[in-house]
Amino acid sequence: MYNDLFSIGPFTVHGYGLMIAIGIIAAFTVAQWRAKRCGLNPDAVFDLGMWGTIGGFLGAKVLYWITILPDIVKDPKILLDLNSGWVVYGGIIMGIVSAWLYARRKKISFLAYFDLIMPEIALAQGFGRLGCFLAGCCYGIQTESPLGITFTHSDFAPNGVCLVSTQLISSAFNFLHFFLLVFWSKRGKKADGQVASLYLIIYSVGRFLVEFLRGDLARGSVGAVSTSQFISLFVFVVGIGLMVFFGKRGKAAKETPAVKEEAAEEEPAAEEKPAAEEAAEEENTASEDVTANASSEDQTDSEPEGPEEGKNPEKE
Repeated sequence: MYNDLFSIGPFTVHGYGLMIAIGIIAAFTVAQWRAKRCGLNPDAVFDLGMWGTIGGFLGAKVLYWITILPDIVKDPKILLDLNSGWVVYGGIIMGIVSAWLYARRKKISFLAYFDLIMPEIALAQGFGRLGCFLAGCCYGIQTESPLGITFTHSDFAPNGVCLVSTQLISSAFNFLHFFLLVFWSKRGKKADGQVASLYLIIYSVGRFLVEFLRGDLARGSVGAVSTSQFISLFVFVVGIGLMVFFGKRGKAAKETPAVKEEAAEEEPAAEEKPAAEEAAEEENTASEDVTANASSEDQTDSEPEGPEEGKNPEKE
């Protein structure tokens, strides 16, 4: 494949950079469109996305430097090469951390936007892997399969050798990942944070498997696995843990209002009981008053009448 697509004067359009740019634009556009449909603020999506993008590029570069640290010690000028050398996991981790710090500073509900943005990260990665294919980086192992790809003008992959097209495999996986996350966000999501958790789970599994087909082993390794496979193990565990944690917290949040509603329904009944008792007491008081008046009248009728004024009883 050709990484240098065309030139306009001194300006050259590289396939890798073009695909990265298309991926970022597509991610921002889709995220803002979905934000409106989900009742979230598109401006907040843009701000979080910008901070996440900046942090992502920085993290991807720093992790790459860590993997080639011995080479940097020998030749520090490698640090000046900003055109190549990126590790996706570094971008994902630092991108999330950067967005979280911004949301915390602006007091934005991070988890809701976290769920919204992560599917678009997978979308951007799909375009990014197409850029890898054009450049010839992130290539696969040698193969005799008719589905293999042979590079002839790559600055990264060995030219003239049939290789597994891991870039196209990863690209297809990322696009499928995007659609799965969007679908699950509508049908399966139970609580904020679970879509992002599912992203971590699916991506870590897919990346771990694709790494077996990668041929650029110079990226570093940890024991018998590559650096990315080693990180994938931790990301998978974290993703499972977050999925369970957010699920339980969401369930507890739904149960709390139900308990409050039941308590609110019981309060009027508790207030009605004293009112009924008060009415009964008033009725008893009224009955007692009637009885007392009747008794007083009977006593008045039964008393003997006194002598009439001016008469002597004895003379009668």
